[in-house]
Amino acid sequence: MSIEDSGDGVRGRAEAGPQNHQQLIITLFGFYGRSNGGALPVSGLIRLMADLGVDAPAVRSSISRLKKRGVLRSVKVSGLSGYTVSPGLEETFLEGDERIFSARRAVMSDHWILAVFTVPEKQRNLRHQIRSGLIRMGFGAVAPGVWIAPEHLQGAAHAYMDRHDLSQYIDWFRGDYLGARTMSDAVGQWWDLEALEAQYADFVARHAPVRDRWVEGAGAAGGGERAAFAAYIPMVTEWRRLPYLDPGLPLEMLPEGWRGLLAEQLFGELHGLLKAPADAHARRVLAGDE
Repeated sequence: MSIEDSGDGVRGRAEAGPQNHQQLIITLFGFYGRSNGGALPVSGLIRLMADLGVDAPAVRSSISRLKKRGVLRSVKVSGLSGYTVSPGLEETFLEGDERIFSARRAVMSDHWILAVFTVPEKQRNLRHQIRSGLIRMGFGAVAPGVWIAPEHLQGAAHAYMDRHDLSQYIDWFRGDYLGARTMSDAVGQWWDLEALEAQYADFVARHAPVRDRWVEGAGAAGGGERAAFAAYIPMVTEWRRLPYLDPGLPLEMLPEGWRGLLAEQLFGELHGLLKAPADAHARRVLAGDE
């Protein structure tokens, strides 16, 4: 359930502006569009986004931008104006479901895959697209035109490049590391683990108090299903970038006390606590019961 805006590397949390509003809308379509006949009415989107603190003009503006990008297209939903995800993006949502909710971690005995590409200077835009795609899929940079990832990302990476008509420019290899450095030193050069861990730490700092309130019962007492929805959708929207930036490296290759493990545990706990009541609230809104 992920349609990323770009693949320019590890970034901080999106600010509460138009870009983040679009990401929230994509999350809503990922969860509720597919279970609502593939489409959502504009009126329902506006009501749900209001529960997330976004007013109607901002919602309409973000929908317009997503339509221009080719992410959404206009449809009728029970005679009302609505939108659905554009054809061909369902595969992207399915890939996102697996990456976000069933992320894999490599073990030391696993192979690596290499993506090697050379693009003529006059096609530098293609070079940028390939680099951005590899970053988005969690690859690390070994050298110009040479990128690496654990083998379990092979299928998703191939599918991504096929969808974007980039496969013809890439040669793929599978193998083992035989360099003089330790693998921990090597992966520290290929991935910006410090920046990624900082983003995990930021996620934990922001959402651990939410988990604590709901475990203690204060969250439910403070608004019930609507409050669960208002906490769950932004949390998932923030989280869904991280499994793409993190390739799932073996634990032995990661810095001691890797904050990603704590963040993964926290995400799982919040998902278990909030999803059911959040879904119940969304269903009522989309059915016109609120």
